[in-house]
Amino acid sequence: MQTLLTADMSSSTTTSALTTRFAALKAEGRQALVCYVTAGHPNRERSLDLMRGLEAAGADVLEVGVPFSDPMADGPVIQESSQIAIADGMTLEKTLALIAEAQLTIPVVLFSYLNPIMAAGADILCRARDAGVHGILITDLPVGADAERETWLGTSGLDFIRLVAPTTPAYRMAEISRNGGGFVYLISRMGVTGEQAAIAADLPETLARLRSVTTLPVCVGFGISTPEQARCVAKLGDGVVVGSALVRAASNSNAAAFALIRAMRTAMDAA
Repeated sequence: MQTLLTADMSSSTTTSALTTRFAALKAEGRQALVCYVTAGHPNRERSLDLMRGLEAAGADVLEVGVPFSDPMADGPVIQESSQIAIADGMTLEKTLALIAEAQLTIPVVLFSYLNPIMAAGADILCRARDAGVHGILITDLPVGADAERETWLGTSGLDFIRLVAPTTPAYRMAEISRNGGGFVYLISRMGVTGEQAAIAADLPETLARLRSVTTLPVCVGFGISTPEQARCVAKLGDGVVVGSALVRAASNSNAAAFALIRAMRTAMDAA
């Protein structure tokens, strides 16, 4: 199937909201702060306020996770947030409604496992665009796994964000990047999502290898949980992704989540 994936899917999204955002940040000499939230966590009202408040706190891109019953790539914090959101009635359709109601001015990436997307019907990507989504990231669809579905996602008008692992060889990184758009999400370490005490020692080498084969912006995620870690990663990549630490903070209060993001934004701008 890999031989079918020869078109550069990023070429159709050169004027997308994500492309525009990263270009503006680059012109300012700044890095993107990409914030992950689980839709509907801890409840719909708090989730809506969180999404709007994160934009004001300094987020450049918002990743909105669709709650899923079996989030195998996620650690305990995001798993629990999904369970809480599902118990409160959050679904993919309600996630799109939440995004539409938020009316954000920053780019929004829909973050999902494949099953909810496939179960939602052939027009789901069109409905996502109409709701205010600019990009889509599927956690469990590696390049070459399903050429037809990858083409469907990559030619939808949404930026198809692709994941790259630290163990990925350069030739595979190049293939992944050619079949993505918006930015490349570099996983800083192996394993599931979750906060970590330190940044992976081999991150600079991994980033250099990825940069040698792609012109897309590179955002680094998995385990970044403190302002100091965000500052260190901002010196290396084009963006920093914060997920579990933000979800944990939001479990306590939205005010705690906003304080974390403001601190990370300040630290990154000082890098």
